[in-house]
Amino acid sequence: MAVVQPRGSRLSNAATVASAKVTSCSSSSSSSELVSFPSLEDQNKSIQDKYTKERKVGEGTYAVVYLGKQQVTKRPIAIKEIKTGLFKDGLDMSAIREVKYLQELKHRNIITLIDVFSSSNNLNLVLDFLPADLEVLIKDKSIVFKSADIKSWMLMTLRGIHHCHRNHILHRDLKPNNLLISPSGELKIADFGLARSLGNPNEDLSSNVVTRWYRAPELLFGAKHYTEAIDIWSIGIIFAELMLRIPYLAGKDDVDQLDVTFRAYGTPTEQIWPNVSSLPLYNALHIYPPPSRQEMRSRFSAATDKALDFLILLTQLDPSRRCNSTQALLHEYFTESPRPTEPENLPKKKNNKRENEDDDNLTSSNSGNGTDTSKKRRI
Repeated sequence: MAVVQPRGSRLSNAATVASAKVTSCSSSSSSSELVSFPSLEDQNKSIQDKYTKERKVGEGTYAVVYLGKQQVTKRPIAIKEIKTGLFKDGLDMSAIREVKYLQELKHRNIITLIDVFSSSNNLNLVLDFLPADLEVLIKDKSIVFKSADIKSWMLMTLRGIHHCHRNHILHRDLKPNNLLISPSGELKIADFGLARSLGNPNEDLSSNVVTRWYRAPELLFGAKHYTEAIDIWSIGIIFAELMLRIPYLAGKDDVDQLDVTFRAYGTPTEQIWPNVSSLPLYNALHIYPPPSRQEMRSRFSAATDKALDFLILLTQLDPSRRCNSTQALLHEYFTESPRPTEPENLPKKKNNKRENEDDDNLTSSNSGNGTDTSKKRRI
């Protein structure tokens, strides 16, 4: 077991900014009284000394993840070591975003950022260690999903994303392996490297976000202005995947993703989606009719009528017609029988191997299903 070692007194500027904690004090009754504060270096070393690294559990182009423990409590934690020295400006924008948004967002269905410290040329994020994810469970065909289980995972995902959206933050990379599972069964949204605050509505945003299979049609058409609806689409596709146990819209490349999406939902027209033809990459060379209710029913034969209604609402082609997170949480799907499974009773993968595999949602390695998440410096 290797103890996390401090670099010494010198910290990189970017790491110092990201890891420094703001210290405040009340004004003194005596103007001549001097107040001393520990240096940033001392604070940084104090944080490092609270944790030990045990073994590597994942590695990507720009980050390595270690299993570790808190020294006092022996609580298992993950240490995400971001290699700041590889970037021209000292720190990747995705790392700054991840620290910023995880410090702002505190919710039971969002991964907890426990601490931040710097060492050598690295910025270290201390996170909950969550050894399973939803993708692992979906792929394990020995595990049977009940409708109440799927409802529970959907409910926790929507509660987490609702907290993001009510704080005006888009996640922009929701997918099954960014939905981590705690030992107690709680689902927690992770990987905020592509997250973005919704500020000026006239500001251009990148359309090259979200892993391809979960990318909303407005992004596929190159939209520079979009809303929380892109996250809702991703959740709808995850819902479909939970029911089918295979990826729902698995395009081989960006062009094929358009074709796969519109084969499933029909080619958007001005009648279905006003002003769609004004989007930068709009292309209607292949005209597919929208699916009938019967066609949707045949794809999702095990879904109840309300579950099918819910899926259709989440995956409307026109983003203005998708429900928002509040409306989703109030949908009748969640109140019809059966009730959502309690987290502690949800299926779990026995002898889970996830911690021994490359973990792209923690390490930001390349994703096999669309987006190169190793290069997250997108605006």
